[in-house]
Amino acid sequence: MAAVFHGVGLSELEVLNQRVVACERCVRLRQHCTAIAETKKRAYLGWEYWGRPVPSFGDPAAQVLFVGLAPGAHGSNRTGRPFTGDGSGNFLYPLLHEAGFASQGSSTHRDDGMRLTGAWITAVVRCAPPGNKPLPEEIANCAPFLDEEIAALRELRAIVCFGKIAFDGVVGHLVRTRQIERRGELVFGHGVEYRIPGDRWLLASYHPSLQNTNTGTLTAAMMLRVFRRARQLAEMRAH
Repeated sequence: MAAVFHGVGLSELEVLNQRVVACERCVRLRQHCTAIAETKKRAYLGWEYWGRPVPSFGDPAAQVLFVGLAPGAHGSNRTGRPFTGDGSGNFLYPLLHEAGFASQGSSTHRDDGMRLTGAWITAVVRCAPPGNKPLPEEIANCAPFLDEEIAALRELRAIVCFGKIAFDGVVGHLVRTRQIERRGELVFGHGVEYRIPGDRWLLASYHPSLQNTNTGTLTAAMMLRVFRRARQLAEMRAH
């Protein structure tokens, strides 16, 4: 019998994650991730890199889904967990902790005790791309995983996208699954929020990349406001 947590079958998401890890659809990405894992970075020579597609992470009963772009070459591609082990994660997880989604304020490796409550973290591309720029066909190859994942998160009420590529990926999901006919007025911008079918909300934030956080384009206060708004919207019920 499948394990059950808050009415959601764990096996569905677990099996999906297993399929993600085993995926070989994008030759360019697989070669890149493997090469990075073999050569490593000087600071991490003692690490055994994950080097495979990165599975999603979090609470199967999540009301809020956080969607990133892709794993970092020496972050998630090294640790095997989203936003773990690089500058983006060092910025992100303290804020998830402050907002009440994460059990601790730092995420360093897969077995560091981190737990998410009410949140699930994924990405539109599951392999680290060269230059952090996946090709359109690579995004398309990963899209079915996102479709299945969102369908399996049955308590989902709000989706927060980090950056325009993630935002466009979720809008593409809504079009593919015929929840909307076209993107219409769904335009990316930091702090935007849109009501979408299924009594859900779509929100966006600038990506927590070092390029954004080091320049002040994205501050901790800016991102925390988005997180708190997502929680507020997720807790609302249709009247």
